[in-house]
Amino acid sequence: MKMFAFVYADYFDERITNEFKQADYKQYTKVHGTTGEGEEAGAKLGISHAPGKNNILYIAVPDEEISNLLEIVRKLRRDCPDAGFRAFTYQLEECI
Repeated sequence: MKMFAFVYADYFDERITNEFKQADYKQYTKVHGTTGEGEEAGAKLGISHAPGKNNILYIAVPDEEISNLLEIVRKLRRDCPDAGFRAFTYQLEECI
């Protein structure tokens, strides 16, 4: 199993959720209101000089599905090249 984590600006929440649901990924965990600084989109700290926040979408999938999720991210990055979308994948040891 793998864990897929996708970080994106809160502004894109509806679009991101719809993209993954349309691709039949309907089971996920989402964390709203995260903050951080990125290389492409800059700081999103929820304060006046660095407004905005991020969300993180987590999806646990079998190893062979990671490439499908990453292709969705590639499409989103092509459609919105300055959005600062970032995906991470890592080994999921257990899912209970």
